[in-house]
Amino acid sequence: MNSLVRATYQQTGFDIQSSPDRAQRFVAAKEDLFAALGMWRLCWSLAVLDIKLRYRGSVLGPFWLTLSSGLMIGMMGFLYSALFHQDLHEYFPFIATSIILWNFLLALITDACTCYISAEAVIRSMRAPMMLYAIRVVLRNLLILAHNVVVVVVVDLSLQSGTGWVGLLAIPVLLLWLVVAVAMVVLLGSLCARFRDIPPIVASLMQLAFFVSGVIWQPTQLKQYEWLLDFNPVFTLLELMRAPLLGHVPTLGVTISALVFSLITVTLAALLFARVRGRIAFWV
Repeated sequence: MNSLVRATYQQTGFDIQSSPDRAQRFVAAKEDLFAALGMWRLCWSLAVLDIKLRYRGSVLGPFWLTLSSGLMIGMMGFLYSALFHQDLHEYFPFIATSIILWNFLLALITDACTCYISAEAVIRSMRAPMMLYAIRVVLRNLLILAHNVVVVVVVDLSLQSGTGWVGLLAIPVLLLWLVVAVAMVVLLGSLCARFRDIPPIVASLMQLAFFVSGVIWQPTQLKQYEWLLDFNPVFTLLELMRAPLLGHVPTLGVTISALVFSLITVTLAALLFARVRGRIAFWV
């Protein structure tokens, strides 16, 4: 094997002479993570640059998305409150919070599928931690979420609905979301880099999840079947953040289900990343 190929393998952290054992893989994956965290300024700059490039030449920039989300929430609030026979003052904060959080999850999952594929040119041209691209995706969508939260604030101020001290529970939940988000991006990004049929499958599953995860309808509408939602990981993660923002404490079932799903996701992402980290550059 010539020196050029050997050097390329070494840059990606994959040993061509002897396959590293499991312990060595985990050590390399951990070093990759800490190296990416040490480059957090670069991750942040790249995330900001992505948003600037996406809305280049626009007057309102990312606030166009905020405006469109506000208009959609306004129309859906009036329509579905009438269809579901819900009190408008109670349903409006619910639908506003649900749509904003769902848009974040949907955009995150969509970008996760193309995390490494879209960065093909950079991955092939420079040496950088693979975790950097995952953190970049999470920060980019976090910035968009911060813009869209304005809609929820406007709705709460208009209807004079507050969260109280319960709203502070959203802070640790946000930290959990960020950890799960990075794990999900690494997991889907790696799988989609290897198997290009996965992105459309994920897109179809997310469309289905929108209708069965209590985004536009309230969980209490299921009445005696509400307990089934605790087995829906999308709903539990969504409700874990949504409940404090609406002034409620998440139920024990929702909390346990969300934590179990988060642990499974992080574990699978760690196992997969440790195994395929050095191969991603050749898959893209």
